[in-house]
Order: sequence, then structure tokens, then C-alpha cells
Amino acid sequence: MYPVTLDGESVEAKRSEIKRYFNNTFDLFEKVFELLKDESVFYKKSEPTRHPMIFYFGHTATFYINKLINMKIIDKRINPEFESIFAIGVDEMHWDDMDEANYKWPSVRDVQAYRNRVRELVNGLIDTVDFTLPVKDDMPMWIILMGIEHEHIHIETSLVLHRQMPIAMIKEVAAFHLCEHADEAPKNAMISIKGDRVTLGKDRSHKLYGWDNEYGKYEEDVKDFQVAKFLVSNGEFMEFVQDGGYETPEFWDEEGLDFLHKSDAKYPHFWIQEGNVFKYRAVSKMIDMPMNWPVDVNALEAEAFCRYKSQKENLRYQLPSEAEYALMYKYANLKDVPLLHESRANINFYHYASSCPVDEFGFNDLYDVIGNVWQWSRTPIRPFDGFTVHEAYDDFSVPTFDDKHALILGSSWASSGNLIMKNSRYAFRKHFFQNAGFRYVISTNNEEKSDDIYESDELVSEYCEFQYGDTHFGVENFAISCAKVAAKFATNTTKALDLGCATGRATFELAKTFDAVEGIDFSVRFVGVGSKLKEEGYTAFSSVEEGEITTNKKVTLEDLGYENLKDKVTFWQGDACNLRPNFVAYDLVMATNLIDRLYNPRLFLDTIDTRLNKDGILILTSPYTWQLTSTNKEFWLGGYRDENGNAVKTIDTLKKILNEKFELLHLQDLEFVIKETARKYQHTISQVSVWKKR
Repeated sequence: MYPVTLDGESVEAKRSEIKRYFNNTFDLFEKVFELLKDESVFYKKSEPTRHPMIFYFGHTATFYINKLINMKIIDKRINPEFESIFAIGVDEMHWDDMDEANYKWPSVRDVQAYRNRVRELVNGLIDTVDFTLPVKDDMPMWIILMGIEHEHIHIETSLVLHRQMPIAMIKEVAAFHLCEHADEAPKNAMISIKGDRVTLGKDRSHKLYGWDNEYGKYEEDVKDFQVAKFLVSNGEFMEFVQDGGYETPEFWDEEGLDFLHKSDAKYPHFWIQEGNVFKYRAVSKMIDMPMNWPVDVNALEAEAFCRYKSQKENLRYQLPSEAEYALMYKYANLKDVPLLHESRANINFYHYASSCPVDEFGFNDLYDVIGNVWQWSRTPIRPFDGFTVHEAYDDFSVPTFDDKHALILGSSWASSGNLIMKNSRYAFRKHFFQNAGFRYVISTNNEEKSDDIYESDELVSEYCEFQYGDTHFGVENFAISCAKVAAKFATNTTKALDLGCATGRATFELAKTFDAVEGIDFSVRFVGVGSKLKEEGYTAFSSVEEGEITTNKKVTLEDLGYENLKDKVTFWQGDACNLRPNFVAYDLVMATNLIDRLYNPRLFLDTIDTRLNKDGILILTSPYTWQLTSTNKEFWLGGYRDENGNAVKTIDTLKKILNEKFELLHLQDLEFVIKETARKYQHTISQVSVWKKR
């Protein structure tokens, strides 16, 4: 399926087009799960770092609801439990909870019924939401397109997971047709690419949907280089295996050696050794080794092969960069979709549901520039200049800007929608398996590397300055002040929850009093800061001084005195109004400046008692700055006049809601200062209320 364009002749025609696109995508995703032999396989893991398959079956449907709720396009959930347990956990982030003891998975039948209800709701929205042409990223229809493109991603990644399942758990599905021809591998050759100034990124007027990381601008002067005519085939990679490439440490970097140690790999993951012969694992079938198909490897294996080939030939082979790939695309004289017809490449399931020979689809004598398998690059994904996070999905790109996620280029046989676009940018950890292989280049172009990854997100940097920066005007750090209040009123100190933890300073401060502290925030952009401090020992951010002038700052665990606290804290992404069931048994819950930023604060207050132990303490802080961008007015707890003209204050509403289950112990004002620039500060007074569970 090609992505729909954002423009068109009429809104009604575009509704029909998007509806077809949505339902075709929804159908294809469910077709992928027909590969599982029976329902028992839905509860199996294809590998230890992933959830069982039932998670992914539910995940794409809950994505629609969670994003529609988040953007206030709908205000009622279909199934709060599903929309919590199926929400997150796909990329081995520290805040992904992979402990199966914390999940009670529903039946396949119930998840299918849920998917049907989501399909019905989204179809109804496509028919009714207001939008104009072209569709823009602040319109409700954009969120629906986001859900569709998100499902395209999981069509492909689910196929990879199914391919990692034991073959006995997979059945053949007629819709997924395997390429039936193979031969000996062609001899690879090098093609010269002329250097040029490369400009990457697209602007907001582009006529196709884009993820936030695709927008902006990056320029680089690329020198002449040479590139392999073909993707590296199974036959070409076989030489590396037979020469002991997996047993030669010098071909592997530190991360690669760690991968070898953990996996005990001796050859590619989708090769199956039977005696002295290698077979090849396709999605649903074991076949004789197709020597002229591209090898499927992770980035670490691809890099090791390049080191092996460099040593053998005394040349500098490496993976291509993102900018070099752009010149390969130009050399191939490729048109972007939808002008490029899918018959010209092994993409979009058009020809096969598998790889095919590396010499089958040529573009100006350079083969598989797009399609067949993704191509690992040496470029870690980073934001372009002008990057801004899309608020509906703030954890799509930002968590990958860590120099640990390598870009994959060019799409695969299973890629559809946004994945096959020229401007698409997807990145994975180097040990991940995708429908991915590689080609090599001989190049003197180098990638810039940074020892410290500074926050590029303006809002996150501002919060880092607030929580980890200097104090101003004699006002104590707010996170420290709140933790002191918690320490004063805590009677039991086993476990605490820092809800709305932002960048995590109060989570660490609470660990001075409590044996274990969990920090939860809705935004991964924030959670990632505390998590990085815990795991990597530092956080780095930019503090605005004046205009575009910034000061880079870095704080470490040692600077903060937290080196002995890091093992007591954990960070999770979560929705305060719909937390997962396992977030319970707290002696104290502290919700800092959160209540007036929730989409349904009453829902949070009505259920927070279930998270606390007997005599547990609830601490709420807020300046009560209610705003429509966070909370629809019908859900405000205060800050308005009722039908009789009486002022409704938030603290009075809190008393009405909480008095049945809590005793109010304490009220106080607590000030804080947020630096915006060297000469502009926000000075705010938050009200602190302390409640004891009855």
C-alpha cells in the first residue's frame, strides 16, 4: 500500500481514500497474525527481550485510542485495561516493563473483539472529523494517519518476530508468497559515486505524511566514494563465516563482542545449520540456502564483515552514511513514491513476501537501492535542524537520539506506507534483527561522534535546568523541597511513587527516605533523562542565556550525591489516569504539579487510593493553572464560576472528592523558580496538600 497524499480535490474524496487505506492496513496487520499456528503461540515470545505475540496484536489498536485520548479527539476509552497493558514495550528502553509477572494477558478472542471496536470507532471518525486539504499535523485526521503508519511499522516488525519463532509454531498463509528462484551469488563490484553537497530533511509543505524526525534540514559536503553494486548476499557473507569471522574478536567492537557473548552466534540468525549444510529460514518455511539473496544480519554483524573485508583487501570498507545514501538514490535516478511504481522494486509485498536475488532489481546499474532488505547505515539517528516533537507521539523519535540507534535505509519487501518513502527515517539498536542486510562503501567521509549527548529538546532542557540547574533568588530547588515534605509525613518508607516525575530529580531525592522509588511520567522525553542519569551516570542539557546563545551543562550522579541511590530508583512511562495494574502497594504517592495537566483529573483522583497501602500518604502540589490545551473545561476541578456565579476553587473540589477516602493532614504554599533565559524567570507558588488514606 502506498501512502495517501495529504492534498486532493475534495475533503469527501479524501475521506474515502483514507478509509480504504485504514481498513486495508488493519486487514493486512491481522493477516500477518494468521501465520501463528494456533492461539497458544500468541502467548509465546520469539525472543526474551520481547513481549508475547498477544501484546503486539493488541498494541496497534490501543495506539489509536491512546493518541485520540491524548489529543482530546475522543474522551471515552473503549477498554482502559487493554489501553494500559498494550501501550508500551517495543524497543528495550529502560522504562519498558518486560516482567511478565506484571501482566495478565487477555484471550485472543477478547483482543480481536477489541480490535473490531477500534476499527468501528476509527471508521466513524474518518467519516466525521473536521479537516481541510491539505491535511496538516494539527488536525485530527493527522492522528488517524499516524495510527495507520504506526500499524505499517508493526506489520513489518511483527513479521520479523514471527520469523524468529520456531518453525513448528508457524503455518503458511497463501497471501504471503515466497520467492521461488535462487542461484549462485553474483560477484560484487564497486561503483563510483561523485560527491556533492547533500541536503536532507523535508519541509511542512510535503504532500505525504511524515514522522517528526523527517522534518527540518541537514547539509553535508560528501566526498567522492565507491559503493557495492549489490547488497551483500548470503554467498558473499558465507566467506566471512567460513573464515571464522564470528570467532575473531578483532572484527568486533565492544558492543559486537557483547552481542556474541550473549547470543553465542556463529553465523547469521536466519541461517539454520543441519550437519555441514546451512538452510535458510524464511517467514514460514525452511528452504535451501539462496546464495544470491541478501544476507539478513544486524548492524554489528554488518560492521564486523566490513572490518574483515578491510583487513583482507587493505582497503577501508564501512557501511554507508545517511548522506551517502542520498547520493546513491540520486545516482539511481529514483523517483519517490507514489511516482515510483511498486513493480520496480521488491517492496510492499508486490512481488514476494520474502527477499529475492540481489541482481533482480537494478537502478542505473546499482541494485536494490530500495527494497529487498533494509540496509544498515553507520549513521546514528539524530534530529535535523528545526526538529520539533509532535506532541501526540513524543516517544517516537526522541528516545532514539542517543547514538545507540543506527538508521536503516531503503525499505524491504515487507515495507509499505511511509516506510517506502524517500524521506522516511527509521532507526534500531544495532543488535536488533529486522528485514535488514547491508551493502558496503569505500569512503573517507566520517561520522561525527559526541561523548556527551546533549538534550536537543527545548522543553526538556528547560525542565533539566529547573530540576538539575542552579537555584535562583534564594528559592530552594523544588524537587528537593517536595521530597523534604514527603520525608516529614511518611510513616512507612518501603516504597514511593513519584508521579509526574518529569526529569527525575525528586525520584532520586525520595530515595534518600524510601527503600524503593518509582518515577512515572506520561512523556518519554522526560523519563529518559532520569533513566539516563541512573544508567549512564550523567545528564547533559543546554541552558538558554539569550536568544540563540546557550550554555551546555552536565551533571553526574557523583555531583548530585546519588551514586548510592541509583539502584533504589526505576523509571517508567505511564498515564496517571490509566496506570497499569502492577503500580500498587505504595506507602507514599507524590504527584508534583500534575493535577492541572491531566486530561481527566477526576479519574486520577477517584482511583489513586487503590495504589496506596493502608495509611498511605498522598501529596499533591499544583499552582492550579488550568488550561484548555491540557484539560477540557468540563474536567477542570477549579478556576471557574459555577452556574450561580460562585467561584470554584480547586482545593475545595479536592476536599469534596478525597474526603471520603483520605484525611487532609497539611496545607502549605511552596514556591519555585524556572529559568527561561538569563534575564527571564517564572516565579510560581504551588499549593501542597498532604492526605492520609483512611
